[in-house]
Amino acid sequence: MSAPKKLKIWRPIRWRRWILGFLLLAIGAFALTISHTSACPPVVDSVRGDATMQAIRSRCYGPSSVLRLEHVAKPVPEDDMLLVRVRAAGVNPLDWHMMRGEPYILRMDAGIGAPKDARMGVDFSGTVEAVGKAVTKFKPGDEVFGGSTGSFGEYVRVRESGAVAPRPANVTHEQAAAVPVAAVTALQALRDQAKLQSGDKVLVNGASGGVGSYAVQIAKAMGAEVTAVCSTRNVSMVASLGADRVLDYTAVDYTAGDARYDLIVDAVGNRNLRDMEKVLAPGGIAVIVGGTGRDPWIGPLTVPIKIMAYGPFTDRAFKFFIAGLNQADLGYLGGLMQSGHVKSVIDRTYPLAQAPEAVAYVEEGHARGKVVVIVE
Repeated sequence: MSAPKKLKIWRPIRWRRWILGFLLLAIGAFALTISHTSACPPVVDSVRGDATMQAIRSRCYGPSSVLRLEHVAKPVPEDDMLLVRVRAAGVNPLDWHMMRGEPYILRMDAGIGAPKDARMGVDFSGTVEAVGKAVTKFKPGDEVFGGSTGSFGEYVRVRESGAVAPRPANVTHEQAAAVPVAAVTALQALRDQAKLQSGDKVLVNGASGGVGSYAVQIAKAMGAEVTAVCSTRNVSMVASLGADRVLDYTAVDYTAGDARYDLIVDAVGNRNLRDMEKVLAPGGIAVIVGGTGRDPWIGPLTVPIKIMAYGPFTDRAFKFFIAGLNQADLGYLGGLMQSGHVKSVIDRTYPLAQAPEAVAYVEEGHARGKVVVIVE
């Protein structure tokens, strides 16, 4: 009687071990695949002529040294596209994440081993050089700004209905190029994610950075009472953006005070959610748009993981999102720039040939406002 019982128990255990072993093998194979980095190919820069341009390309993943200035084919606009002569291009953390292919999960879309698309840069400001035959809203000579892959180059193309808008006449190309990703992120965090209302008390953590500097100004333009958090050297600069109160984080811990906020925009992602909860008013919302994690596997994705784990235990709302560029929001921001309610804080500018150095500087995480590449 004992033999059949022993056999009956042993078989399920054996199959569970086989299944577990297979799962571990599959996970290991997946991890090895997405973390694989191919060697950089040699530079082949033989393209020349009127139909070419200079542009930064990333043919492999790695540090800023993998970025190269190459002569490449000039883009040709489709029927519903604009061809824009780029005058300036903004640099964002997105650029170094794509350059390194980190976190590795990004490579599922960007390319396993090496980038599928070698173009770099998104933010741009420039002059329309040509338009497709179906374009009606723009014409050659128009000054525009917006977002399209490949802005670290002399030309970029963008769809007429895409992320492109007229550049305000009182704003330079450098100032306009700094806006798209950072300012749209700040706008969507305040307006769409947090539903900001006039009179709300807002705290912006990381107020001296790209997203933070715009968040301070947009919140003020929307009628909020704004408290900004930054380092000692940036206090006066952030105060000039219109913040009602500026806290130096080296001297004051904003999570330890008595003040309560209807909304927190965290552009750094360096604070414990429980500490942030202490200073959120009942029903308050914290929108986290930045992350300090540099782990190549999940990096800033640690933030949504923490939110999912902590969310069920609090009546405050914590949100993490990735902004999407669109024409309407760029037009709205153009209006704020035209009226003087929003201005770009530019830390440094670099010529196109030094775009790798610009990306490396942004990767360090200490830029005041924005970094811009000038395309001559």
